[in-house]
Amino acid sequence: MTTPTKALDRDTYFRFYGSEISYFTGKVRPALRFKRVPHVEALATPRVYREVIRPRTGLAFIPVIVTPEGDAWQDTSDMLDALEARFPEPALLPRTPVQRVVAMLWELYADEFMILPAMHYRWGFPESMAKARADFAGTSGDPATAGKFADRMSGVLPGIGVLPETVPAIEAHTAELLDDLERHFAAQPYLLGGSPSFADCALMGPVYAHLYLDAVPGRLLRERAPRTCHWIERMNHPDPDDVGPWLADDALAATMKPLLARIARDAGPYVLDTVRAYETWADTRPADATEPPRAVGFHQTTLRGVAFGRYTSPYTLWMLQRVLDPYRALPAAERAAVDRALAGTGCEAFLSYVPRHRLEKRGFKLAFA
Repeated sequence: MTTPTKALDRDTYFRFYGSEISYFTGKVRPALRFKRVPHVEALATPRVYREVIRPRTGLAFIPVIVTPEGDAWQDTSDMLDALEARFPEPALLPRTPVQRVVAMLWELYADEFMILPAMHYRWGFPESMAKARADFAGTSGDPATAGKFADRMSGVLPGIGVLPETVPAIEAHTAELLDDLERHFAAQPYLLGGSPSFADCALMGPVYAHLYLDAVPGRLLRERAPRTCHWIERMNHPDPDDVGPWLADDALAATMKPLLARIARDAGPYVLDTVRAYETWADTRPADATEPPRAVGFHQTTLRGVAFGRYTSPYTLWMLQRVLDPYRALPAAERAAVDRALAGTGCEAFLSYVPRHRLEKRGFKLAFA
C-alpha cells in the first residue's frame, strides 16, 4: 500500500508556466533552479492560456510566473530582477560595475539579436520545421492549432531580417559564436567565471530552446561545441553547491573580449539602427498617445555589409535602457573602469548612445515615460 504524497502548500510556491521549446522559458528556468526557488513548472496548455495567462496579463506570451501571493510576472527581464530581489543568494547579477554592465550587454544581445539564428535554424530547414511542428503539436495537444501557430512563426522570418541574402551572415555568426564559446568554456565554467549570471540565463533562451533542441542546429552544437552543450546541461541542472565565484577584482576572462567584439560587430548595427528608427517615429508620435504599438514600421539596417529591412520594435529601446541605466548611474571612476574593460570591443557604441526618448512599464505593457 502506498502513502499519498502530501500536496504542496500553494501559499509557499511559485507557478512557472512555459514550454520546453520556448525561447524565453529557457531564459528564466535556470534562475529558478539555481536559486532553489520553491516552484512548480507547468506546461502552458490551451487551458492555461485561457484561464491563467490571458486573464492575468491580457497577453498570450510565455513564460508567466504566478507568485504565492497571486501576482503575475510576465516579462522575463522583470522576472530575473524580481527573483534577484526576492532571492538574493545565490546571486545572478554581479554587484561590481564591469561584470554587471557586461551581464546586461549579454541580455541585450541574447534577447534582441539572437532571435535571428534561433528563428532561422528552427524554420529555415525542412527537418527542423517538421520537428518544431511536432513539438508544438505535443505541447498543445491540438495538431491543427499547432500547425497554424507554426505557420505564423515561420511567416515572421522576413520581418525580423531572416532573408536569403542575410542567411550566410547569420550562419557565419552562429558558427563563430560557438567557436568563441568553446574557447571560453574550456577556461571558465560560466560566462563571468565560476558561477552563472544574468548573462548565462539570457543566452540560454536561444541556445537551449532553439539551437540545442531543434533538429539541424542540435546536430551542429553537438558536433561543433561539446563544451557549450555541457554548459547548457549544467545551466538546466544547476548545483548551487558546486559553483565558484565570479572572476576576482571585477575582471573579465581573456576569452570574453572576442565574444564581446562579435556581439558589437554584428548585433551593434542591428540593435542601434532599430532604436534610432523607433526614436525617429517617436519624435512625431500623436500627442495623446500613451503607449507605442508593438511595431512602428520598417527600417534599414545591415549585417556584415548586407543591407536589409526589418520591423522596428520599441522594445529594443527598453532593453538598451537596461544596459544604459546602470552604466550611467555609476560613479565616474567605476564608469571609467567599464570603459577601460570594453575598450576596443566595439561595445562602446552601445554605451555612448544617448536616447531622446524613454520607455517605462505600466502593467504588462510599454508606455511612454
